[in-house]
Amino acid sequence: MNASRSERPAEAGAVATTPDTTPAVPAALLALRGRVDAIDTQLLGLLNERARLAGEIGHLKGTGPVYRPDREAQVLDRLTSANPGPLPSDSLRRVFIEIMGACRAIEAPLAVAYLGPAGTYSEEAVVRQFGTLVERRACATFDEVFREVEAGSAHYGVVPVENSTEGAVGRTLDLLLATPLSVTGELLLPIHHCLMTAAGSDPSAPVRVVYSHSQSLGQCARWLARHLPDARQVPVVSNAEAARQAVVEPGAAAIAGRAAADRYGLQVLHENIEDEPQNTTRFLVIGREEVAASGLDKVSLVVAAKNQPGAVHALLEPLAANGVSMTRFESRPARTGRWEYMFFVDIEGHPSQPHVARALAEIEARATFVKRLGAYPAARG
Repeated sequence: MNASRSERPAEAGAVATTPDTTPAVPAALLALRGRVDAIDTQLLGLLNERARLAGEIGHLKGTGPVYRPDREAQVLDRLTSANPGPLPSDSLRRVFIEIMGACRAIEAPLAVAYLGPAGTYSEEAVVRQFGTLVERRACATFDEVFREVEAGSAHYGVVPVENSTEGAVGRTLDLLLATPLSVTGELLLPIHHCLMTAAGSDPSAPVRVVYSHSQSLGQCARWLARHLPDARQVPVVSNAEAARQAVVEPGAAAIAGRAAADRYGLQVLHENIEDEPQNTTRFLVIGREEVAASGLDKVSLVVAAKNQPGAVHALLEPLAANGVSMTRFESRPARTGRWEYMFFVDIEGHPSQPHVARALAEIEARATFVKRLGAYPAARG
């Protein structure tokens, strides 16, 4: 008896087939995907229209600055204020920072210098402020960051100025006093440190040496004393450099951010080892132009008072008299060798506001030295 068609062996070269078991997509899901696709198409058209208009604005500005921190701050403030959700406002800000960065890149490429190498918190701050499409230029020292911007090799620089745990970054303050550049912006970056070692090394092996920037070692001092009391602590120029050192040295670990672990192929042994959960670093953006008022601004200045009783109080009295709030007051040796000090002061407002202008004029009349470091949009969030 001949075998039925289903019982016959497959002929040479024939392709066996099986029934299609792919589950059917519910009609409701298909409909929602179709709506998402339609919205994506609308977004594509709107984004290109926005880029075209940004190009026209750039053409009208001529040789004016491509990056307008005051204008971008106003755009972000307006959008977050109008945001009904469910997209979180922080996520919305990041999306539009990327959109504005993409439009800027069409108008003209923007180069930003920072303390390198790649993988540092400073690089993360650049991305947070300017977006991923900006040209990032890693520098070996803070001095080099300032020189790159002063020489015009970079349009802007991003430098840390203070940490909520360790306080002021002294070298940044010294360079701000000496530079002709202006502060054009600020941002607050939460800092979460990881302890990491070379990939493939035994996680249970003893750590003999820990590399990191001196600020980061200080921010993790209690954790290190508790968990690695016998490990030698070696400060290096940056956390990314610490990560690179840990790659090649047996028994070495680095304290750095997860971005450094990802970039240099390290394994993370412990996360969030900073002593203070709210550990935050404030970064300044430095550039060559003044910034118009954004609606929520700061002014940074350096002042010196006469060496006599009550001089500092008299110097700052115009702030209270004119209703101006001071957000920071930091003393720094004047490096004259005579126990004299410079005072770094941040106040709320913009010099275009009459009460701020009056306060600044009165301070300048009373001080023995004044340098305005810049007026700029205050950090949001």
